[in-house]
Amino acid sequence: MKKTIKIIKEQICANTILLYMKGTPKHPRCGFSSQAAQILKSFEINFKYIDVLENPNIRKYLPIYSHWPTFPQLWVNQELIGGCNIIVEMFQTGELLKILKNV
Repeated sequence: MKKTIKIIKEQICANTILLYMKGTPKHPRCGFSSQAAQILKSFEINFKYIDVLENPNIRKYLPIYSHWPTFPQLWVNQELIGGCNIIVEMFQTGELLKILKNV
C-alpha cells in the first residue's frame, strides 16, 4: 500500500492536470470517465490521464488517499477537483475554465 500511495503522490505532483479515469480519453470504458475526458478535451489543453483499469493498485488505493470513492477523479495543481458531476457542474458555470486558465 505504501508503495502505491507513493506512486500516486508522485503522479499528482508531476502533472499539473491529471485525470484518473476508466479507460483512455480516446477509448473510455465508463460513461462518467468519457464525460470528464470530453470536457477536458473541449478546452484543447494538455492533460495527463491514468487508466485505473490498467492499474489495479491505483484503483484500489487512490480512493483511500483522496477520500473520494469514485472515478473519474480530476486533480489540478495537486488539488482534487472532484468527480464527473462536479466537473460537469464546474464546466457549465465556467468555473472549471477559470481554474484551468490559471495553470
